[in-house]
Amino acid sequence: METGTPAPRRRMRADARRNYERLLTEAASAFAEHGADFSLEEIARRAGVANGTLYGHFPTRRALLEALLGDRMRALAATGEELLADPSPFDGLAAWARTAMAHTTVYRGLGAALMEAVEDETSELHTACKAVLAAGEELVARARAAGEVRTDVTAPDLYALVNAAAWAGEQSSAAQGERLLTFGLDGLRSSATTRPVAPRPAGGAGLA
Repeated sequence: METGTPAPRRRMRADARRNYERLLTEAASAFAEHGADFSLEEIARRAGVANGTLYGHFPTRRALLEALLGDRMRALAATGEELLADPSPFDGLAAWARTAMAHTTVYRGLGAALMEAVEDETSELHTACKAVLAAGEELVARARAAGEVRTDVTAPDLYALVNAAAWAGEQSSAAQGERLLTFGLDGLRSSATTRPVAPRPAGGAGLA
């Protein structure tokens, strides 16, 4: 599994770099197994470092999540820009929503952290979340202009739908989450476009 590890902001000593990489490796494994709320202190223990070392590298849980997922989120935003070229504005929007849901379900409980980060400018995840939201806004605006979605649909609506479907999938099954997303996307359509949404595989570089 890719962790989207960014280059550290300053040059590290060899031992500090090893600790940094061990913490990311253990965090990725623990979050994948137990969810994004897993104990940071337990991650430090698994990595064989002191709590102070963990917090020295990652002062908050959100900083750790940004180190793990920042590159994936930027790739998700870039995928939205690419889908602006889809011949069908609605199909492009729907394909991006499914890719976004696949990203949100990388770790159980991640959706809540991302939703909070959108509104919290102090969050280390805020910039990446805003880039993702901006990509969604462009897709929504294009679909509105083409008359393929309701005139009152907004990017936050789409973002909330993706996170709600991701949560449903966590609580029940991936299939149930996909069904909810499909129903929600159908609900975004304008009355002039009523054909059902055809599921398409989630895509995007670095998001598999």
